[in-house]
Amino acid sequence: MIPEWMKEVGPSNCCTVSVDKKKSFVEKTISGILNFFQESLISEGYTKRNGFLQSIDPRVKLISLLILIVAVSMTRDIGVLFVVYLLTLALAVASKIDLLFFIKRVWVFVPIFAGIIVLPIIFNVFMAGDNLVTIATLGNGTYVGPFLLPSTIYITKQGTISAATFILRVATCVSLTVLLVLTTKRFVLFKSLRSLHIPKVYVLTLDMCYRYIFLLLDSIRDFFTAKKSRTVTTLPLRDEQKWVAGRIGYMLVKSLDTSERVHKAMISRGFNGDVKLMHDYAIQKRDYATIVSFAALSVVLVFISQNIIKI
Repeated sequence: MIPEWMKEVGPSNCCTVSVDKKKSFVEKTISGILNFFQESLISEGYTKRNGFLQSIDPRVKLISLLILIVAVSMTRDIGVLFVVYLLTLALAVASKIDLLFFIKRVWVFVPIFAGIIVLPIIFNVFMAGDNLVTIATLGNGTYVGPFLLPSTIYITKQGTISAATFILRVATCVSLTVLLVLTTKRFVLFKSLRSLHIPKVYVLTLDMCYRYIFLLLDSIRDFFTAKKSRTVTTLPLRDEQKWVAGRIGYMLVKSLDTSERVHKAMISRGFNGDVKLMHDYAIQKRDYATIVSFAALSVVLVFISQNIIKI
């Protein structure tokens, strides 16, 4: 005879284990590490697509985008910056990069860092201007420590425009940088930096950091996965934080030991301070057209910033 509970479809009540839907500190860390790996793999996939920027010589692409970034950093007209930002979106589409992924990759960090920096200048306490939105009315003679505050605190029109201009400038520069990273293979990008006569010690350090950060993150993921598989009940937050602090110390020792062993292995194989890559450059006509176009656009932006060209 078959017991009745074995005939039931789905989990039996006697075997059901209640699971706390709230993620613990460790689970959130594991999710963050896995998301980092996933985004890294997606980014590497864009370099292999047959897009516009992927087809440009890496040296030409690097120089062109760097020139444009310098020109954008000198531009103070919000309308011109908006046009250049739209150009970065057009380049992303032409390079077959998912537009939503590209926008999220830029705007997740820009408001956090740039927004915090420029937030004070929108108030009349730091920058005088026309009243746009009144925040508070304090009256005369209000002090914060030794500083005298105005009788009315409000958001100024001039400060808001300045803050928006700064944020848009940062977003445009970050977008150009992200385009460079997403459309260029890592080892090719570092070799392009060497072609610009950047000291090899800096390029090699960047290359090694990028290469081994994935190895160390993979070890951290294994730590957390092993701990979770051996955990019966949720530990208090303080205990989990102590465990994480111990793993941080262990990873520091492990990273130092790994760097020592890797360096000795490289020396034993004839490493002399420079990395040779089997990748040959081949500049074509479209590369010349690209660098001329980007240089011309950069010159126009500089002229606009210096009021040589009126718009």
